[in-house]
Amino acid sequence: MSSLAHDKLTTPDTKQSRSLPPELIIVAGCLIGVLTFGPRSAMGVFQIPILTEYKWGSDIFSFAMALQYLFWGIGQPFAGAMADRYGSFRVLTIGTLLYIFGLVVMSYSTTPLSFNLTSGLLMGFGLSGCSFNLVIGALGKLVPPHMRSMAFGLGTAAGSFGQFLFTPMAGFFVGAYGWHSTALIFGAMMVGVLPLAFFVKSPPLAEDAQTHAHQQNISEALREAFAHRSYVLLVVGFFTCGFQLAFVTIHFQKYVVESGLVPQIGYWAFALVGIFNIFGSLLSGWLGTRMPRRWILSFIYLARALVTAVFILLPASAMSTYIFGALTGFLWLSTVPPTSSLVGVMFGTRYFSMLYGFAFFSHQLGGFVGLMLSGSVREATGSYIPMWWLSIALGVASALINMPIVEMPIARTKQTAAA
Repeated sequence: MSSLAHDKLTTPDTKQSRSLPPELIIVAGCLIGVLTFGPRSAMGVFQIPILTEYKWGSDIFSFAMALQYLFWGIGQPFAGAMADRYGSFRVLTIGTLLYIFGLVVMSYSTTPLSFNLTSGLLMGFGLSGCSFNLVIGALGKLVPPHMRSMAFGLGTAAGSFGQFLFTPMAGFFVGAYGWHSTALIFGAMMVGVLPLAFFVKSPPLAEDAQTHAHQQNISEALREAFAHRSYVLLVVGFFTCGFQLAFVTIHFQKYVVESGLVPQIGYWAFALVGIFNIFGSLLSGWLGTRMPRRWILSFIYLARALVTAVFILLPASAMSTYIFGALTGFLWLSTVPPTSSLVGVMFGTRYFSMLYGFAFFSHQLGGFVGLMLSGSVREATGSYIPMWWLSIALGVASALINMPIVEMPIARTKQTAAA
């Protein structure tokens, strides 16, 4: 059975009483992805000026970013459940306001504790309510089944464009105005998410439930999901994605400088990650409608391991760094379309935001572990090389973990099938 057929089988006929065309909904979701993904992906640019100003070690900055990943992950299932229950608009609005507040007060943080609370806790919880992961849930409900995988790919690509746009922008602003002013500028730019949230406004549960004879509740949905072997494998494999992305996002540019290259090479190499991920995400979303998603995921994780191994074994140079940025970008967030669409294939869209939220929590837990280890390992050994090799090993493991996933709707009784 094709992936497209799976989507049709697992999706209720949601008569989208939404008057907006799906193309407009996708565009709005993409713009939200650009805005919210941008400042977060540019946090690595802030590291060196912050450490220089406050005389902190890498472990302090890394711990704050680890907290951001952790609280983002902790908040995601709850934000998803709230969006499933009350609609996405309220959650997006609250999340955006928290994100803005976190960026603004971060600029006034002068101690490790205040920096942890602002860039870690506030921004982490804010991202759980306004990042593209929340938008994915809305698109899963608002976009027709045959457009869903591609919509996920487009949105992920848009987030990558935000990375491409904001990373060099952050480098320019930090150089011209300092990191404090740059955080304030980014906070002001995030205000643009608020009007866009209206266009990806998913219906509250009461409205969406009218077409279903039996309603599966949250606890039933969670028990069903975590008793399903393929979902557990998917969640476990996503841990590696978070580990790898967090480590590269926060420490890659510092690694480049410590390898003897100028900071601008790190800025532009990381910008290449963003621009090439546009192509990788689009291709991943397109392939997800034409071939097994588990194959796509296994290939991505294995290819990441190979690219990383070659990069750290070669002598550091501008060319090898740019090539690494381009290849890593092609594989960067291309895991998101197959992962998110597999959740829809297995369980349908009713609790899609929440169940994808738990998968994303595993992703963020991986990021938390990666950042906690990377800062400590760097301070203890004076090198990031052990972290690179651990990332490679996890990539190989996840390539194997995703292979046994069964891409079929979960077997349900007749009573609960509609839920």
